[in-house]
Amino acid sequence: MILTITNQKGGAGKTTTAAELGAALRKKGKSILFIDLDNQGNLTFAMKGNPNKPGSYEILTNKAKAPQIIQTTEQGDLLTASPALAGIESELTATGKEYRLKKALARLPQKYDFIIIDTPPALSTLTINALTASDAVLIPVQADAFGLQGIASLRETIEAVQEYCNPRLYVAGILITQYNARTNITKQMTDYLNRIAETLNTHLFNAKIRQCTAIKDAHARQMDIYAYAPRSNAAKDFDALATEFLKEAKT
Repeated sequence: MILTITNQKGGAGKTTTAAELGAALRKKGKSILFIDLDNQGNLTFAMKGNPNKPGSYEILTNKAKAPQIIQTTEQGDLLTASPALAGIESELTATGKEYRLKKALARLPQKYDFIIIDTPPALSTLTINALTASDAVLIPVQADAFGLQGIASLRETIEAVQEYCNPRLYVAGILITQYNARTNITKQMTDYLNRIAETLNTHLFNAKIRQCTAIKDAHARQMDIYAYAPRSNAAKDFDALATEFLKEAKT
């Protein structure tokens, strides 16, 4: 299965979700390939990838083939990001540009249970490529007023991709990050997110990712949460998410 993690709102927890959901799935015996499509390269850094070697930019521009440039790290296999991705909009202009990633991944050997794609915080050509190549999309969001901004636009983008590029794409669910059950706004926004999920023909994950400083510390040390703090709330939350995701995934 190919899974895109996306939300055009920055700070929603896309990279954390990609890295730690992947780590939780690896812990359950699944083989994972991570793909970083964000020119900021946060996932590449967190996984100790080398951004100076060919990665996602090169496969999108047909300068390299995916099987030959996958980097193997302590946290799993990775196609890295580079700053060159920031200018890719001006390079991918030909008809069929939204299928570049899909074609590149078709060349991969059938060795991965899941391919997890981290996307930039924008509804760009890169995000469209990710959605076109994917079986499913997972939407992380903070349960606050700012976190809800942009979901309507994301819904329109997903529906357009489903209609024109990838009819098999489905929304695996909405995931609340930075969760704090003690605040009234969180409770109100959780109810609202349940209603939004219905409009996307999906659901709000029962698993929620609580606020946890161990996540930031783990990424700063270029470790996943299970290597850095296996007993932390974050480790428990992502394990619960992986269990729920595997139970409901359309594989």
